Amino acid sequence: MRGIIVKLIGGTYSVCASDAVYECKARGVFRKKGVAPVCGDNVLFEVSSDGSGVIYEVLPRKSIIIRPPVANLDCLVLVNSVAEPSPNFELIDKFSAVAVFKNIEPVIVFTKTDLQSADKLLKIYKDVGFKSFSVDNITGTGVDELGEYLKGKISAFTGNTGVGKSSLLNNIFEGLCLDTAEVSKKLGRGKHTTRHTQLYPLNGGGYIADTPGFSTFETNRYDIIKKDELAQCFPEFEEYTGCCRFPDCTHTAEPGCEVIEAVNSGRISMSRYQSYKAMYKEAQSIKEWEIK
Repeated sequence: MRGIIVKLIGGTYSVCASDAVYECKARGVFRKKGVAPVCGDNVLFEVSSDGSGVIYEVLPRKSIIIRPPVANLDCLVLVNSVAEPSPNFELIDKFSAVAVFKNIEPVIVFTKTDLQSADKLLKIYKDVGFKSFSVDNITGTGVDELGEYLKGKISAFTGNTGVGKSSLLNNIFEGLCLDTAEVSKKLGRGKHTTRHTQLYPLNGGGYIADTPGFSTFETNRYDIIKKDELAQCFPEFEEYTGCCRFPDCTHTAEPGCEVIEAVNSGRISMSRYQSYKAMYKEAQSIKEWEIK
């Protein structure tokens, strides 16, 4: 039979097929091959007479991210709050760059719009060309629009702790009742409330993943983007990168750099450019053996 892994807990895989959801184990051959099935994987499995299943093949993936561990994503939904906690632009830009690098569509979402407007934040990312939404988890404003856009796609929700991921998912899926936590006033961040990755079916087709929260991000834990590939992960750079004075321009400090000129004239967001420079500095420190 063929199905998609929708949940993994303690070595047991829940595989959704056309007629039901089966609890499966993975054959030991996967460990020998260094392949670990994850949520979103399309798999072939067998079911014995007692109803238990065994996964014997993971079908080719079009994408894979490590944290959250999800395969075959169409969209990476980056959830951020406009306040409490304040948006972390470098975190958003790192995640969106990795998504672009892996041919996954970044979707930007700002929550807690009851506290303040998200208009200026939305403009930054809409100008890049990213699909962007604002939602109010209290009134539900904007939730239906986001849910409609994600129909038919496999999407992972991720973002820093305390930004309202679980509340947003609860609004999209009535009756889901994921645990939520208030933001700590002392620490300025929320408690981790999600303990495992799970895919939830959308009405009308597609899946959405809820994922464990996190508060730090290291680009090379998700995928290594070499410094000469990084500019390609910032779509707004594209029309300027071929016009610089030097063909090997890094777009960090060189004279005659059209990207820097676009930043200075307001055509490229300063916050996005600062994120690029921080990522470029990190990429410079990557060793060759880490890339192989």
